Amino acid sequence: MKKEKATIHDIARKLNVTASTVSRALKDHPRISAETKSAVLKAARKLNYQPNNIAAALRNGKSNIIGVIVPMADRTFFSSVIRGIEEIANASHYQVIICQTYDSYEKELATVDALLNSRVDGIIASHAKETVNFDHWYKVKEKGIPIVLFDRSNDELGVSHVVVDDFLGSFKATEHLIQQGCKRIAHFTNTLKISIYRERLRGYREALLQNGLKYDESLVVASNLQLEDGRSSMQYLLDNNIKIDGLFSASAFGVLGAMQILKENGYRVPEDVALVGFTNEPYTSFTTPSLSVVDQHSMRMGNAAAEIFLQELASKDKKFIPQKIVLNPELVIRESSVRKK
Repeated sequence: MKKEKATIHDIARKLNVTASTVSRALKDHPRISAETKSAVLKAARKLNYQPNNIAAALRNGKSNIIGVIVPMADRTFFSSVIRGIEEIANASHYQVIICQTYDSYEKELATVDALLNSRVDGIIASHAKETVNFDHWYKVKEKGIPIVLFDRSNDELGVSHVVVDDFLGSFKATEHLIQQGCKRIAHFTNTLKISIYRERLRGYREALLQNGLKYDESLVVASNLQLEDGRSSMQYLLDNNIKIDGLFSASAFGVLGAMQILKENGYRVPEDVALVGFTNEPYTSFTTPSLSVVDQHSMRMGNAAAEIFLQELASKDKKFIPQKIVLNPELVIRESSVRKK
């Protein structure tokens, strides 16, 4: 039979005190003696007592828990954002529940419901690639629960968000390739329903135009931007005899897959094709050649998201104006894009 969880009443009966005394002792109330507190804590450990946080949140209207939703926690970018969030949240006595959607819209719906049922004080999230309907986020907002979006955001939702300047990062990356002598630069992108990929495409296109190069749609290949997608996208260019001398990929995984195919087919990087990716994943500095990338400053993004969340929570009785923080990206130049003069 399943053993029932211990309650403060079980501790009270064991010590022959009132349940209110146990409750105060567990909260370190100053009117409870040190001897009683010690006895209560000892009994609580012996009975394996676990406080009911949901019940406490219902009573107090506050759980001191933040729900964090990411597409995948095993991506260094997202794990670094989580670390940045926890750094600020933990310092303010907040705990973090981390959930993954695996870029599934249905999983995102279920995750938001689960966090609301857990009585989190707010949600910090990067929405799934599949998400084009934001009704579930509007419902969270209508409940008065703070939402802060990061990386992937939605301006129409009217909530705070923290992003990197995707346009500027892409512009810098593409212009760098042009400065290295590239004239036919391909671009690997994802669904343009997501603003970050629209902005990265826009930055790529603008850099071409401002440097006297034509924008050619045949050089833009859309995929899911994972490793295998980078391989298949580059293979597509080779199979269709689409000549390129440079590539800017909207993801680091995409450019890594592209480099593998180029090397397997006898192309030299960067001499024949120079490469730049987006997101400074750790492996990008260990490849041969090392990969040039756009760094999104993920730790700072997490810090900023948590700081905005705490500001919004602190001003709940006042009119909080949603904030938009745009971080400046940094182009990290490595071997894959630098051609010897």
